[in-house]
Amino acid sequence: MNEGTSIGLWLMGTGALLVVAGAVVWLFSTLGGRLPLDFVIRKDSVTVWIPLGTSILLSLLLTLLLNLVFFFLRPR
Repeated sequence: MNEGTSIGLWLMGTGALLVVAGAVVWLFSTLGGRLPLDFVIRKDSVTVWIPLGTSILLSLLLTLLLNLVFFFLRPR
């Protein structure tokens, strides 16, 4: 594979990832800003927010991103 083809594949992968990230942000905003496993505890004047669902989603997206990057940058 020549350098032009690998750059093209990298750009396509990056574009696909941006589309997925945009869809997730749009879906997240329609849910009111909280995912199902995000917990909010309110007691008097103290509010504790535990973003478990957001953390899981970010972990999955970053794992996908790093796997794509390593796939396209591995030596052939």
